[in-house]
Amino acid sequence: MTALNNKKLKQEIFAYFLLTIGSALFAIGDVMFVNPYLMAPGGTYGLSNVFNTLWPWKISLYAICMDVPLLIIGTWILGPRFGIKTIVSTALIFLFTFILENTWGYNPVLHDGAIISERLSDSLVPIPNNGGWFQPDYFLNTVVAGLIYGVAIGLIFRSGATSGGSDIISMIIHKYTKISLGTLVMIVDGIITLSTLIAFGDIRLPIYSVIIIFIEGKVINLVVDGMKSYRTVFIITDNPEPIRDYIINNLKRGGTCITGSGLYKGNERKMLYVSLNRTDMIKLRSELYHIDPKAFVNIMESSEILGEGFRRLPQE
Repeated sequence: MTALNNKKLKQEIFAYFLLTIGSALFAIGDVMFVNPYLMAPGGTYGLSNVFNTLWPWKISLYAICMDVPLLIIGTWILGPRFGIKTIVSTALIFLFTFILENTWGYNPVLHDGAIISERLSDSLVPIPNNGGWFQPDYFLNTVVAGLIYGVAIGLIFRSGATSGGSDIISMIIHKYTKISLGTLVMIVDGIITLSTLIAFGDIRLPIYSVIIIFIEGKVINLVVDGMKSYRTVFIITDNPEPIRDYIINNLKRGGTCITGSGLYKGNERKMLYVSLNRTDMIKLRSELYHIDPKAFVNIMESSEILGEGFRRLPQE
């Protein structure tokens, strides 16, 4: 029991380590990359970036004034689904953002040319609340911002925390409507992203913000699920034995053989169910043509496979 408790304690310490690193990276991405370019890739911090430029006040203060009421209202309406780690994450992101605002300011890290103190060209972008101007490099900054945001939020998810923030609005609306949660999240973040066009009149800003969201989503999947890509294969065949032997003896994998009947003629058929990595799936697909060219094969992408031969089942 002591060993088990020690293991859980180490896991919790590591989870809070990931949470701290993720929160720090999120603050870096927002203050150093997103805010100087006047972008708002969703969330309360995206909206805070817009407010920060229009009515100078710290991003962190704008965000915490939205996050805390949202957490309270969300807990009241939805119940206590926001764990302690989400609260800690909200506090840490606020803290790191506040520190960066007071030490680094709102100067961009990536730009094409030196930061200058007064406007010389229409192609320059103002540094929020600084009075300076810089020549932007939108594309490179967008890619880096998306990568940083993705790693940051991915680590926060890995720690067991949830994103909270503007997502709570989507959860509340979802409770009282039939609209899917995913659709509502896109609508809420889309409105926040479009606010940059309304506020600053530059069509590039929402477009680059959407690109950040896209890159961020891909990186989050990599951080949470890892680099491995798995496929689940369903094979309906009249000749299951050779396929079974190939999977067991050549691919060194197991699977399940399911007996069913066809809908059209009602004949009994065998269906093999097997989960493979991408390399083994390609090998099996090539071999199936030689074993049973009339086999019906359905290959599905699997975001996560847990159990023997793959990732271990989580203890909690």
